[in-house]
Amino acid sequence: MAKVSTVSESRRSHSVGPRPGEFEYVFPAIRGVQAGREYYVTMWPLRLIPKLFLFDEEELPPEMRAQRTLNKARVPEMARYIVDNPDTYIFSALTASVNADVRFTPLVNDGGVADRVGTLAIPMDARFVINDGQHRRAAIARALEENPDLSDETIAIVMFIDVGLSRCQQMFADLNRHAIRPAKSIGVLYDHRDPLSTVTKEAVLKSPFFSDLTEMETSNLAARSRKLFTLSAFYTANRALLEGIEEDSVERRIELAVEYWRVVTKQFPTWDQVHRGDVSAGEVRRDFIHSHGIVLHALGKVGNSLLRQGLSPSTWDKKLSKLKSIDWHRNNSAVWEGRATVGGKVTKGASNVLLTTALIRDVLGLPLPPEEQRAEDAFKRGEK
Repeated sequence: MAKVSTVSESRRSHSVGPRPGEFEYVFPAIRGVQAGREYYVTMWPLRLIPKLFLFDEEELPPEMRAQRTLNKARVPEMARYIVDNPDTYIFSALTASVNADVRFTPLVNDGGVADRVGTLAIPMDARFVINDGQHRRAAIARALEENPDLSDETIAIVMFIDVGLSRCQQMFADLNRHAIRPAKSIGVLYDHRDPLSTVTKEAVLKSPFFSDLTEMETSNLAARSRKLFTLSAFYTANRALLEGIEEDSVERRIELAVEYWRVVTKQFPTWDQVHRGDVSAGEVRRDFIHSHGIVLHALGKVGNSLLRQGLSPSTWDKKLSKLKSIDWHRNNSAVWEGRATVGGKVTKGASNVLLTTALIRDVLGLPLPPEEQRAEDAFKRGEK
């Protein structure tokens, strides 16, 4: 835990310290070397994060800042994650720079491994800048407003010393250069907090058909993949399917999803051919659009209407049987170009989902909601 001290309380070691009598923050720390420069890993109580870490002023031009402008829309969700999960939340380390001379005092000064562990003294008038983690900082500040009991919990800080604006900017570029956001599918697979993730995983795993043909980790299928679907596409489809549907338990929502997609599967004999190994998944994805995310999303929206109408699952088969009458060939440009494809390539923009759903509803004899009707009218007028 950090404490306040004066220089006279401890000897200087390894770095030039502040002037005698100057007040300091003292943190437990581990010293390391990277690219020939010393850096430190420390632990800070959460209450210090909003007090000591500053953002560059948003009105400054980008070339005068060391980080991107804060995306304020992200902060409430991140803060809510902390507040709602006080016993299980996890935040990775922040990376920061400090524009001051610091003093590292090892616990043992014998030239061995043990002298990397000690305390780091930082002048209280030092300026701290976050190089990576500004949204986490803002979320911590918001969470502390709602739950002050979190203030004594800690977060790791990777601290670089007095590197200047140009070096801060380069650090930001380097830290984000190779950052790769995990595929949405694996995010759904590993998420045990989100009930819809649970519904989607269980609906797939309870079906021998879908568990065999669904890619659980990546959200983009390679040309030679033997999978027809992605878990992320089913997540989006189930969100549409179950929107506004109140059920007593997650188990009941899983049952609805399992049953709905079982009935849908019966309407696409080509899917079963892939399952049996009669045709390759790559051929089907290449020649048809019915296994693509946009159609699954549209089918989810259609299923939502069936659920809202209170139709029994026993009636779904008859209602959905007309799906077989649709020509799902991708090269059927008279039907799909501008609706689900652009230049022959399947696209899943919001308007494309509306238009694809509208066509399916029309074939099934279902009324179009106002938003889909407006999109369909504009499409028929030739408006894109």
